[in-house]
Amino acid sequence: MANKSKTVYACSACGAEFTKWYGRCPNCDEWNTVEEQIQAVSISGPSHRGPRASVQSIAHIQPNDKQRYGTGLKELDRVLGGGIVRGGLMLIGGDPGIGKSTLLLQICAHLGVDHKILYVSGEESEGQLKLRADRLGVVCDNLFVLCENDLDTVLSAMQEERPDVVIVDSIQTMNLSEVASASGSVTQVRECTSAIMRLAKRMDIPVFIVGHVNKDGVIAGPKVMEHIVDCVLYFEGDRHSSYRLLRCVKNRYGSTNEIGVFEMGDMGLVEVENPSLMLLSGRPLNVSGACVACTIEGTRPMLAEVQGLVSPTGFGNPRRMSTGFDYNRLSLLLAVLEKRAGYFFSNLDTYVNVVGGLRLEEPAVDLPVALALISGLKDTVISSKTMAFGEVGLTGEVRSVSNADLRVGEAVRMGFERVILPYHNLSSVTPREGIELIGVRTVREAFEAIL
Repeated sequence: MANKSKTVYACSACGAEFTKWYGRCPNCDEWNTVEEQIQAVSISGPSHRGPRASVQSIAHIQPNDKQRYGTGLKELDRVLGGGIVRGGLMLIGGDPGIGKSTLLLQICAHLGVDHKILYVSGEESEGQLKLRADRLGVVCDNLFVLCENDLDTVLSAMQEERPDVVIVDSIQTMNLSEVASASGSVTQVRECTSAIMRLAKRMDIPVFIVGHVNKDGVIAGPKVMEHIVDCVLYFEGDRHSSYRLLRCVKNRYGSTNEIGVFEMGDMGLVEVENPSLMLLSGRPLNVSGACVACTIEGTRPMLAEVQGLVSPTGFGNPRRMSTGFDYNRLSLLLAVLEKRAGYFFSNLDTYVNVVGGLRLEEPAVDLPVALALISGLKDTVISSKTMAFGEVGLTGEVRSVSNADLRVGEAVRMGFERVILPYHNLSSVTPREGIELIGVRTVREAFEAIL
């Protein structure tokens, strides 16, 4: 087959291709991301690609009883929707040193009991992998290691060895000889991922792919790579903190709302089965500017401490800062508190922090954030045995939220004695002994209830 070279310009951020160079990508508006790529283009006619796939009625397709593999980590199985799906392509991203390779090597100890695993490393040697496996206590005769950057060699090894699970660490180090560009480029990452996907589907092999992240915290390479794979997982957390959150942003075989919580120790990642206890550990008692919130991650209620600090500004414009809570939502709440509730923050610096590295995104955390800010403004202590949840509207009302009974049940389990919740949620909550339920209609009413 005759080929010729073609020069294109591709954006490393979004994967869009152009016929000329741009300083700013016309598609995603990112600067200095358009790079020159050399592609090999076939000039011959269409070729025969083998037998055509048969068309089947979905009613006649029989599902495989052993469609999923358990990983040995309940937190990872929860995020994946019940385990590893056969033939699935899973992409794991995260900051360097966050624990991606550690997690994958740990699950090999469980999977290797009944399954053959091929671990492809483009970044480490066999000796380095052995040292890390010994440190994590991974001893497995069914774990086979291939340290190779050429994807053609990797694909050949997959066809010869026929493993049950494949791990590629990382996709940015792989390269196809047919693609005339450097490893890690947009074209290489896209074509390598597509080639792995085709073989994984044909051989019904689940594949884990490790992806690097860029300075913005998203997986480096074209966005089309995330469209190719079946599942996209992100490892979150501060490298200087021992806790890690595994969040799913795409999953064709399960929910994208679940998260897994891990703690990094000397022997690798350890599952945290009670995240609420972890997030509330070490919190100070009887101090102003703190309130406990309850958020729902998938089917799991989690309690987290929200802190609000209010201080006089030393500049013309007051400073606003938010960690773990949406900045625009914070600005909205401050406007509501001033206009509707009479609490003025116009000449005050305002800071909001969610303890533990958790990011609270659902509207049910509006009320505890507002109470923490008012508590910091008035220097009034909210009892450490009080938990709150509820959405705050633009007129200052506290609106009902979903899963109210589940949130109250978590508060009871963690030993709380009082819950401030929307008034309209009272009818859907089962009364429990030892806890007081206070239904409120407005933010001001909620703050007066804690006095």
